[in-house]
Amino acid sequence: MSVESGFSHLLAPLDLGFTTLKNRVLMGSMHTGLEDHKKDFPKLAAYFAERAAGEVGLMVTGGIAPGLRGSLMPSPSGLFSRLQVPRHKLVTSAVHAADGKICMQILHGGRYSYHPLSVAPSAIQSPITPFKPKALSSKGVEKQIQNFVRATRLALESGYDGVEIMGSEGYFINEFTTTHVNKRTDQWGGSTQNRYRIAQEILSRCREVAGKDFIIIYRLSMLDLLPDGNSWDEIVEQAKMAEASGATLLNTGIGWHEARIPTIATMVPRGAFSWVTARMRPEVNIPVITTNRINTPQVAEDILARGDADMVSMARPLLADAEFVRKVRLGRPEEINICIACNQACLDHTFSGKTCSCLVNPRACRETELNYRPTKNVKAMAVVGAGPAGLAFATVAAGRGHRVSLFDQSAEIGGQFNMAKKIPGKEEFSASLDYFRGEVERTEVDLQLNTCIAAEDLAGYDEVILATGVYPRKLDLPGIDHDKVVSYIDVLSKKAKIGRRVAIIGAGGIGFDVAEFLSHPDDHDPSRDPFEAFASEWGIDVSLKARGGVEGVKAQPPKSPREIWLLQRRAGKPGKTLGKTTGWIHRLSLRHRGVHMMGGVSYESIDDQGLHISIDGEQQCLEVDHIVVCAGQVSNRDLAESLEGRGLSVHIIGGAQKASELDAKYAIREGSELAARL
Repeated sequence: MSVESGFSHLLAPLDLGFTTLKNRVLMGSMHTGLEDHKKDFPKLAAYFAERAAGEVGLMVTGGIAPGLRGSLMPSPSGLFSRLQVPRHKLVTSAVHAADGKICMQILHGGRYSYHPLSVAPSAIQSPITPFKPKALSSKGVEKQIQNFVRATRLALESGYDGVEIMGSEGYFINEFTTTHVNKRTDQWGGSTQNRYRIAQEILSRCREVAGKDFIIIYRLSMLDLLPDGNSWDEIVEQAKMAEASGATLLNTGIGWHEARIPTIATMVPRGAFSWVTARMRPEVNIPVITTNRINTPQVAEDILARGDADMVSMARPLLADAEFVRKVRLGRPEEINICIACNQACLDHTFSGKTCSCLVNPRACRETELNYRPTKNVKAMAVVGAGPAGLAFATVAAGRGHRVSLFDQSAEIGGQFNMAKKIPGKEEFSASLDYFRGEVERTEVDLQLNTCIAAEDLAGYDEVILATGVYPRKLDLPGIDHDKVVSYIDVLSKKAKIGRRVAIIGAGGIGFDVAEFLSHPDDHDPSRDPFEAFASEWGIDVSLKARGGVEGVKAQPPKSPREIWLLQRRAGKPGKTLGKTTGWIHRLSLRHRGVHMMGGVSYESIDDQGLHISIDGEQQCLEVDHIVVCAGQVSNRDLAESLEGRGLSVHIIGGAQKASELDAKYAIREGSELAARL
């Protein structure tokens, strides 16, 4: 298949009149945390330069505040003083040296700001932030508009190719454009025209100071996913206003951050919202950009070929693989490290105040720190365990030039990824396994599956890496050996037949995964789930007749074929330790399916009747067919103990090193870092 015939739409240039983009890929805005401190701008420059070298058509920075009141955090990533221009020039100079183009996103946090100086059209507190904003006076509104204009002028001075004005996702401008937050009765509230007046003023004034040869992207909320969000007619009206006011490109925003409908998590179908952009495209005469869950070249190509959009926006996929576009152009799309939309190292980090990275690519945002340089001292290395930690180490080490043998007693690579990919909504994990299979072959790792390794087999290797994973923790509970009791491995790997009434002991990540798995029919086939099924479950109106896309639409989630109890010892609601950006989705999804979630449970015993428990001293019996134990793991150190005293250089990584922090993010990062050092 030729590159031209395979991805001709994706790789086609886009002529904007005064400049031409080399392809139809926009690297969408994603806050990394590197924007927040002057000292980190060299790292930010390296991060963007690497993606520019990867041939992305146009990039957008993370949100940059136009003023202190508009900053998301107390330590703002901002551009509101000429003193800040030099640090931004580091970024633009690095990008241009790599033959790239970059826009700065101007993001005013509005009531989503995490500080007491936040402002909004009305004094209505957000449900996801701790501070009630101050309602702006008319003079205050004018001041915020001027701040956007100043930020645009400084962005031009800093060497940016353009700006993106953030008017979606529930931030400041979006708060003005809908009645959800805007309760004003002056010229900035009331009618549709009054509500979007602030966007019109910002766009037109920014265009005036920027001149005609400067990209201005307007990110419009095309689907608010709130009952009192905008109607489709109002959104079209705003789009036409944006075009008339000087926008070069129109970007799609989907959902407010407070909306209780997932938009970017793994369980959202690929390219799920391009139909919204497709509805908008014929309404305007400027190029439109679509977004959300576009993570492979084929998904992107199909969207463009259908005419849904003129460009596709991908943020997290460019974290996962900086060379995404270049690999497509060179005819090597199978080598792309696919984003699995887990959010564990990107958005979860961002909302926890940590520097963003990527579960499948721990180099993301660490381009100046973690590098895989060719080795000058080739070693023979044995890696035992082909789970995420072992695969990451083996492929990075072999890519550096070491001779690597990778052993696993299973018939396939992947370890616990092979269980994760079976969870409804986590099928993307299979893409990572496909990538690793290719990397094992490309880096010439000597892979030996169905192989049990003993200590004596490892003599002669310069380095031994043990990535032997974990065992399920066994509970000390009367009746734990009863026939009703199975482990999560029995359920997810050994295809144990599970009855219609099930108790799950342990409500951590694995417990939630097992509950999700068992709450779907046994013959569940994700390939048969179209977007319509997703929309039905979460109550989205695909006709766009409902205000905000949801008003009056009743969610119709499928019910579980089993009655399930998800239990934890810790008091409180299960699921509090799940990821910040996806935990609520997992909890809500299980509630949709009628799963009983119970905290503060004491486990008493198991017998023919079922699982005997007590809550607050009150005893009861759950009369279940099976009890699934998901009560943690212990490190598999059997081989490590037998290697002691043999004089070998042994390194233990992943779950074998620290079962308490078992997750793929930790495992891949540790394996990659070790491989970079040795």
